[in-house]
Amino acid sequence: MILRRSFLSLPLIGLTPALADTPSAPSTTGASAVHNSGASAPLALVMNSGEATVSVIDMTTRQVVRTLPTYREPSHWVLTPDRSKLYICDASGNSLFMLDPLTAAPLGHMTIADPYQLGYTPDQKYLVVNALRINHVDIYDGATLKLVKRFAPGKMPSHLDFSPDSRWSFHSLQGSNELVSFDLTSMTTRWQIKIGATPAGVLWHKGKILVCLMGADGIVEVDPVKGEILRHIKTGKGAHNIFLSADKSTFYVSNRLGGTLTALDPATLTVRRTYSLPGGPDDLGEAPDGKLWIALRFAEAVAVLDPVSGDFSKINVGRSPHGIFLNTEMRKPGKLTAEVL
Repeated sequence: MILRRSFLSLPLIGLTPALADTPSAPSTTGASAVHNSGASAPLALVMNSGEATVSVIDMTTRQVVRTLPTYREPSHWVLTPDRSKLYICDASGNSLFMLDPLTAAPLGHMTIADPYQLGYTPDQKYLVVNALRINHVDIYDGATLKLVKRFAPGKMPSHLDFSPDSRWSFHSLQGSNELVSFDLTSMTTRWQIKIGATPAGVLWHKGKILVCLMGADGIVEVDPVKGEILRHIKTGKGAHNIFLSADKSTFYVSNRLGGTLTALDPATLTVRRTYSLPGGPDDLGEAPDGKLWIALRFAEAVAVLDPVSGDFSKINVGRSPHGIFLNTEMRKPGKLTAEVL
């Protein structure tokens, strides 16, 4: 893959091939030159993994107003605890790019080992990073970003979530078809189980863990204490990620290979409705008007879906759109794309 220039329009100097245990200090040179002080409109930021860019969409006009370059492969995001910065993962570029979450103004970047998916624990004590390419789960101090613990549980750690008390983390291992849980107090492995083919999205819900199976046709519910599979819920082919609506009345499961989005009852996990969304639905965000903004991984587009009527329109973006952040949400600190609050 061709290397891209950074958000700051700088050459690729200082990007070390070696994997750093501790992130380097953020680079902020030149950020003010590209800061759009008037950009306070509702914005959607789409991480295009296939072309190393972030598309910035004006949600009112539904037009791409800026395209920001990264190094190689932007994927997911997280807000800092004070919500002053949006971290965007660039896994194979070994970098976190920082943006102003309200304006999408670049705020620099830092070197970190293979950040594919990440999240702050609910108490904000740790920043936990899944390094999918190098098979690590790294635990960083949330304030200093100093590496506290490195786990090597299996192949391709992908998605993650936490228990509400911040004691436990849960990680899907796509390459070894497993789910692993760590105790973040003792920094030890609690359990590790075979979960099903190609697990992806992970979500804590009412004392249980929900895991999407991309190599199957739905999600599984897991007992977080015993590490036992409780049941399987059929949603669609290639179930990739799971999201909770803003009013907490609906789960949405994106079935990437089937080209559908499934709405589930959060109380019973029964299927309420299935929407046809050709093009590989992936991550999504919910706008204040209730519309769902959904990255279509195979279609180089974002779909804007009305969940009431089922109608949707498309906005063209870059290749392989992956994560999506809506600045209208400004979620609570530490929450992942995988959960809309």
